[in-house]
Amino acid sequence: MSHPTDSEISVAHAQVQTLRVGLQQVLFGQEDLIDLVLTGILARGHILLQGLPGLGKTELVKGLSRLLQLDTKRVQFTPDLLPGDITGNPVLQEVNGKREFVFQPGPLFTNILLADEINRASPKTQSALLEAMQERRVTVLGQSHSLPQPFFVLATQNPIELEGTYPLPEAQLDRFLFKLEVTRNNVETLERIVLHRELGTEPTIHALMSRTSLEEILGLVRRIFLPDPVANYIARLVDATHPGQSQAARHIRFGASPRAALSLASAARARALMHERPHTSFEDVRAIAHAVLCHRIVLEYNARIEGLTPASVIHSVLEEVPFQSQATPKTLTHA
Repeated sequence: MSHPTDSEISVAHAQVQTLRVGLQQVLFGQEDLIDLVLTGILARGHILLQGLPGLGKTELVKGLSRLLQLDTKRVQFTPDLLPGDITGNPVLQEVNGKREFVFQPGPLFTNILLADEINRASPKTQSALLEAMQERRVTVLGQSHSLPQPFFVLATQNPIELEGTYPLPEAQLDRFLFKLEVTRNNVETLERIVLHRELGTEPTIHALMSRTSLEEILGLVRRIFLPDPVANYIARLVDATHPGQSQAARHIRFGASPRAALSLASAARARALMHERPHTSFEDVRAIAHAVLCHRIVLEYNARIEGLTPASVIHSVLEEVPFQSQATPKTLTHA
């Protein structure tokens, strides 16, 4: 697979920046969040957005789908939602004079699935998403059905709701490329919202990218060069999240999986494109490490008592792991 040329990178970067500006008209004052969401999309990853109600999580996803001209379906997850309600079900129909079951696709058969308040669904329904998120297909009554491409799950959850919620299992959290915190707005942003938004109305935005253009950019991201020293840094970083492998890991009960390493590599390539570079750097990895790793580690009980958080522990891991290992004496600019 050939590496992308500077001209290819420049054209794709310009298109992505147009999307970035478009999303900034949807969600005010959240530039860092928008950058990470776009990075996740370019890396073909699923994204979990966590934040209090009313911060614009749903509007961000809806705006993204309109800008990209992708088919989008929204599912409001509730405790009574059944797996078949999202995957689809066989329906008895008459075909060529015979009555037989015909599969009727559910809302999973879309390009962007907005899974609102995903932690309100039962574990059985949550598990129905696992195959779709990893394999891009669903299996119903022994028959597999491929999902449309591209396929993204952008899920939201409320961190303060406890009644009627089911915490996502670790296996499902691991399927999300990023877990992003949506924070509250400052005074200046709130004033801008009051002046330019009305309750119950949506911002007017127009499509900025076709499906074909998006698929070309996604293919380009896969071709971005990942130098051996950066790959080695990713491996050492993930290894350092396991007990006994670093000082910071003494607070960790279970470390990140190999899928985390692959996620770091994919997201680093996407961030390189966001910064108009044909190769990844150490700084790309460090910039997306928290979004990739924080939801993939499980802290020891004593660490939580001491007030430590996954974010603070990952910060310690990043400070502890050097860019270069003794076994990899190569040099590479990381700025």
